[in-house]
Amino acid sequence: MILHKIIEKKRAEVDAARAKVPLSELKEKTRSLCTRSMFKKNISRKGHINLIAEIKRSSPSKGIIRGDFNPSQIAWEYQAAGASAISVLTDERFFDGKLEYLNMIKERVSVPVLRKDFIISEYQVYQSAANGADAILLIARLLTLEELIDYQDIARESGLDCLVEVHNEEEVEKAVKARSAVIGINNRDLSTFNVDFSNTERLIRHIPEDRIIVSESGIKSYEQIMFLKSLGVSAVLIGEILLRANNIGRKVRELLGE
Repeated sequence: MILHKIIEKKRAEVDAARAKVPLSELKEKTRSLCTRSMFKKNISRKGHINLIAEIKRSSPSKGIIRGDFNPSQIAWEYQAAGASAISVLTDERFFDGKLEYLNMIKERVSVPVLRKDFIISEYQVYQSAANGADAILLIARLLTLEELIDYQDIARESGLDCLVEVHNEEEVEKAVKARSAVIGINNRDLSTFNVDFSNTERLIRHIPEDRIIVSESGIKSYEQIMFLKSLGVSAVLIGEILLRANNIGRKVRELLGE
């Protein structure tokens, strides 16, 4: 199973990072920062199509997605075309990402930046804050309820917002119990990487109306986005269709209905 391999590798990566930069050093650096994330505010604007545009070079299921890959330039094009936030894959082994992309992109854009990775340790939460993230992805499937609560608390104390990702009813229940303010419904099954666009429609009815809801994966058109908005979705996270486009800015504007 690919997810098992990813997590196994991630544990080794975290151990190696901790050996180079101790947790105490990361905590000290985080305390010196004044991060006040605008992620949650930006993706919940009423009357807007709030787009979280994703940056990733490749994926285990699709291989290389964009050969001509300049993360900071892509981020600038996303922002110029109207994206509300930018999601950055930082997993190196399976998605060709880099932690360094966060600060690189932050220097180029003013919209909030989400670190998208497989976060399984409090170390990575502090690491995200110390490296320029405004928000982090927490995958409910990978964490216990106690970890999900703890990591959200650490993020909040560090000035970060959290996008808590779910794929089924059990994970929705966990996210709600953890008092997650922003819940992302992933239409992709992380076990198989298959996409079922109807997953959002099925799960959204189990989420309290006071939560900010994001739909992720499999979204390819303005019409789909309008349908999701009619269900109560506040924002959409889209990557592959944008990254494969010859003209990224034009594709963003097309999805935004402009």
